[in-house]
Parts: sequence; structure tokens; C-alpha cells
Amino acid sequence: MDIALIVVFVLAAFVGMEVISKVPATLHTPLMSGSNAISGITIVGALVVAGMVGTPWAKWLGFAALVMATVNVVGGFLVTDRMLQMFKKKDRKLPAAKPDVVSTDGATREAVKV
Repeated sequence: MDIALIVVFVLAAFVGMEVISKVPATLHTPLMSGSNAISGITIVGALVVAGMVGTPWAKWLGFAALVMATVNVVGGFLVTDRMLQMFKKKDRKLPAAKPDVVSTDGATREAVKV
């Protein structure tokens, strides 16, 4: 394996961690949506790889990539939906009003349920 590829991978991992650690909480949800779109592209790539190769080992590797990318997309959508629920206004339900009954003498009394 070429040492240059390993160096690029390690540097990309460090740069990625540095960038992600500096993201404020308000930008987390839009970035998750973007990463879900990228993972969707990964699913298409995994389908292509799994379908075009001839060896069983490569097909299993493509299938594993497909499963991992699908788990990533589903998990990303669940996290994004949960984050968006935090920003929605909560509906406050008013307590139910008690029905009043007006008697024949004009006095107001509470209704009694039987």
C-alpha cells in the first residue's frame, strides 16, 4: 500500500476532527442534513460497486458498505428530526372549562355528572 495514501487519510482525519469540533450548535442541524445527502451518494456508489464486480469478496464488501451507509443515513435523519423538534414551539393546552348550568331561579351552578 502506498504510504502517501495513508498520510493523506491520517491528515484528513485530523483536519475533519478539528473542523467538526469548532462547529457551533446552531449550525449542527444544517450540517447534518448536508452529510445525509453525501451519505445518500455513498449508498448509490455502494450499489454500483456491489453490482459491477465479479468476485464474491468484493460483492460482500459492497454489501457491507451499503449497509453501513444506510445506517448512517437513517441515523442522521433521526438525529436531525430530534434536533428540529427542540426548536419547535410547544403548544400549551388550556385546561378544559367546566360547564355551568343555569337553574330556573337564575343562579349559576356547576353541572354534576351522573
